Amino acid sequence: MMFFRVCALMLRRNTFGEVWCAVVTFQRFRVNFSVQRYKNTMLSSRVVVVTGGNKGIGKAIVQALCRDFGGDVYLTARDQGRGQEAVASLSAEGLKVHFHQLDIDDVASIAKAAGFFKQKYGGVDVLVNNAGIAFKAADTSPFSVQAEVTLRTNYFATRDMLTHFLPLIKAGGRVVNVSSFVSVRSLNKCGPRLQERFRSPDITEEELTGLMEDFVALAKEDQHKVQGWPDTAYGVSKIGVTTLSMIHARRLSKERPNDKILVNACCPGWVRTDMAGPKATKSPEEGAETPVYLALLPADASEPHGKFVSEKTVQAW
Repeated sequence: MMFFRVCALMLRRNTFGEVWCAVVTFQRFRVNFSVQRYKNTMLSSRVVVVTGGNKGIGKAIVQALCRDFGGDVYLTARDQGRGQEAVASLSAEGLKVHFHQLDIDDVASIAKAAGFFKQKYGGVDVLVNNAGIAFKAADTSPFSVQAEVTLRTNYFATRDMLTHFLPLIKAGGRVVNVSSFVSVRSLNKCGPRLQERFRSPDITEEELTGLMEDFVALAKEDQHKVQGWPDTAYGVSKIGVTTLSMIHARRLSKERPNDKILVNACCPGWVRTDMAGPKATKSPEEGAETPVYLALLPADASEPHGKFVSEKTVQAW
């Protein structure tokens, strides 16, 4: 549009000096626009996305990354109002944080968010899958309901997130899936056949998903314990998250060996949140330490990758 305005000016004014000034002005406009666009691209080229970031461990992860990550930090949450409140409270601390609505239980919401980050940033540098749920110990909901609801969010929705976002992870990227020490404890309570499959280096995502579906189906019939499953929906869901992290790590090492992407599952510990209660031993800030450590692994790091990490240390699986 600016080019045509200059041409019109040249036609209206036949003086060489005036035309030359117009051309110089146009060239300066082009240079200034290009420089500003380059600066904007450089300032916003790196981005981290944290799910379930409006409270608890998720908010503490966002808080730490705002201070230590060299790029844009996105707090995402299912509820827009609560997400914006969290952003406002962090902004009041002098932190720069962005918000994007994201409900991991809604595949359309996941796809919309993935499209946004692909268009604006060309991908994602760090993804922290923190969103999750747990029933209280005193909850009277039937175990069949707890199994279905818990796995729907903690495993199947997290898997949907990874399906849409893993292709967006840039070279040198980091993926952190928040799991739990309960995953290891629950794995050790599984029957020998299940333990062998969950620890197997050749288990596939399809097989893992089938096992998670089997657990939900067996729980509805009250047959899960007979078939070698532990009596904990949360524990089984986190077995799924940890095993899925290992599967994706192996896949990325094979399919994108030169990109140095690191994928890990981690336990934040027993943290004082709405989920764990006020008697837990860690503050949210302390719980955020291991997830943030994995999110900020240096560019030349090759490990940990495909591991379960607690207290910044690789744990046996």
